[in-house]
Amino acid sequence: MVCSLNTSLLLDVIQFPGNLRNLPLDSWDKLLRLARASNLIGRIAESVHDQNMLAFLPSKVRPHIIAARILSLHQRQAIQWEIRHLDDALRKLDIPKVLLKGAAYTINDLDAARGRLYGDVDLLVPRSHLAKAEAALMLKGWSVGNIDAYDQRYYRQWMHEIPPMIHCQRGSALDLHHNILPLTALNSPNIDLFFQNAIPSRVSGFAVLAHEDMVLHSAIHFFYESELRNGLRDLIDLNFLINQFLKEDQNFWTLLAERAYITGLSWPLLLAMSMLIDMLEMKVPENVYDNVKKAAKLDVLSRVLLPKIYLQALQSSHPLDNNFISAMSRFAIYIRGHYLRMPVKLLFPHLARKAVGRLIKANNRKK
Repeated sequence: MVCSLNTSLLLDVIQFPGNLRNLPLDSWDKLLRLARASNLIGRIAESVHDQNMLAFLPSKVRPHIIAARILSLHQRQAIQWEIRHLDDALRKLDIPKVLLKGAAYTINDLDAARGRLYGDVDLLVPRSHLAKAEAALMLKGWSVGNIDAYDQRYYRQWMHEIPPMIHCQRGSALDLHHNILPLTALNSPNIDLFFQNAIPSRVSGFAVLAHEDMVLHSAIHFFYESELRNGLRDLIDLNFLINQFLKEDQNFWTLLAERAYITGLSWPLLLAMSMLIDMLEMKVPENVYDNVKKAAKLDVLSRVLLPKIYLQALQSSHPLDNNFISAMSRFAIYIRGHYLRMPVKLLFPHLARKAVGRLIKANNRKK
């Protein structure tokens, strides 16, 4: 593992929570700061609870752990509550409704949901039914809010989702998707394959992605993102998902590799496996890795250099961990993420417009 001592500490205690018992107070100080910055403090709190370690922790640490667990449990309940409201709004629509990411992990009580902190609910519906779903949600209090004409066009013409919807009373956020990647993205998969393979969730009327597709979606979300604020959390999600599905089916690695080939997503799976091997010491069967590498068709430079850039970019932007190399790596990921999602003829005008917009906002704040 080639990452900072502080990030190594964070990953170590998430994988081996028993190591928290003998952690000195100065290490706890660094750990809590980085865990908050990475949205992983809830996972640590869950581990402490699972292993009945609270009484063994320094007295100054306990309030932080207790508060983090209360927050994660509250958010988990809030997600379940929002899904019930979504069911009320969309029940009369006879269309596929697939919960994604954190909402899917929570509703099916997956290991990846434990201690996870959430920002919104992600829901996938067919593009042909998108307008009906949006209208039904608006009748129940959700709206896209006040955004300018350019952003409306950006989302509705090019992206894989409409602008974020906010509920007028509860303030809860909903991302309504019609695809898992933008329409303009390089190597965007056929979304029908994901709808066809979706499985029922524990809530009637909603589905979740099949296990293999859930892992692939997590991988492409990670490697198509232009910002890695939750990068470590997303990598931990992948680790939990794969380990749980392997316990349920020893052939999961083979099934995952085959599904990646069918959907054309071998390259993000290869990069995800490389990151999991390097940072979390995951064991990947050699034949599976070789097959995915062959199917991915990545050049040597991408296969070797990209994981190293991501490794640096995943260092927290917190002052304890941030440095010039990690900052430049995050900038490279920012440019790469936009390039993957938009062709050059759209990318440069878009980035230029966003840069000018940020300058205008900054000047307005100074006034």
